Amino acid sequence: MKSNYQVFKLWWVTVLPLAKDAIHIYIGFLCLFLALILFRRKLGSFTALIPGLVVAVAMEVLDLRDGYALMESVKDIVNTNLLPFLLVLLARWKTFNV
Repeated sequence: MKSNYQVFKLWWVTVLPLAKDAIHIYIGFLCLFLALILFRRKLGSFTALIPGLVVAVAMEVLDLRDGYALMESVKDIVNTNLLPFLLVLLARWKTFNV
């Protein structure tokens, strides 16, 4: 039997015309943009990455509880946070902000 969380995830996968990995990328960007807006952070602030990291880890804890593989969870955490992290790094890069 699947947990309610897994049923919820599978429902989103059927509703959205995206692969599961792509959904993680969108979740990461959504968390970054919400952190920038709600917490009034600048794009170059590493603290703007915290909500995305918290959401990704929470989702993967639930996946691990339901028997998913550890390396799949690591991949999902990277998919969720890599592009927002690179965007923050670009914003902090001195020559990028000329």
